[in-house]
Amino acid sequence: MSRRPIELTVACAVTAAACWLLRPGDPSTLAQAADAAKSAPSLESLQQEIEHLKQLVPDQAHAMQDVSYHFTNLWFAGQQGNWPLAEFYFGETRSHLNWAVRLKPKRKDSQDREIDLIALLQAVETTPLKRLSEALAAKDQGGFDKAYRAMIEQGCYTCHKASDKPYLRPQVPQAPEVQVINFDPQAEWPK
Repeated sequence: MSRRPIELTVACAVTAAACWLLRPGDPSTLAQAADAAKSAPSLESLQQEIEHLKQLVPDQAHAMQDVSYHFTNLWFAGQQGNWPLAEFYFGETRSHLNWAVRLKPKRKDSQDREIDLIALLQAVETTPLKRLSEALAAKDQGGFDKAYRAMIEQGCYTCHKASDKPYLRPQVPQAPEVQVINFDPQAEWPK
């Protein structure tokens, strides 16, 4: 077979593909595109929607209430030596601390100074929260108790004071927040 017919075949295939790609648009597709352009939201309506969504976002106090719930239950899971449950509540505590800071990364104190809550959380994560995580991983009861108390003092309360809220004084909890979870790692279900 000579080279000429192959070149013609390739040229015909390329021409056919180009014609197919450049063909006039389907009227229904063009109409749909025009309708979509007409119904696109305006900048003003998008700004209104953003303001509406901002009203739906919970405040930082709500996220911190969740932190309290999980951190309290962490204590009781650790006291029972239920390390998988303690790890769960530790993860939830950490997650909700991050959520609280995402909700309000900076705040003003009573003297109108800006407080960088992101930096405060980073400091908490690199020292007392890290020690608590290490005690959990080691399943070390004594280390857990010490690290939990240090987290309250060096993490929670230090952050509250730095945030100009020294009246928020956390303590080792006296009773679990949750009543439906059994903290005993040996418990059978149902009880």
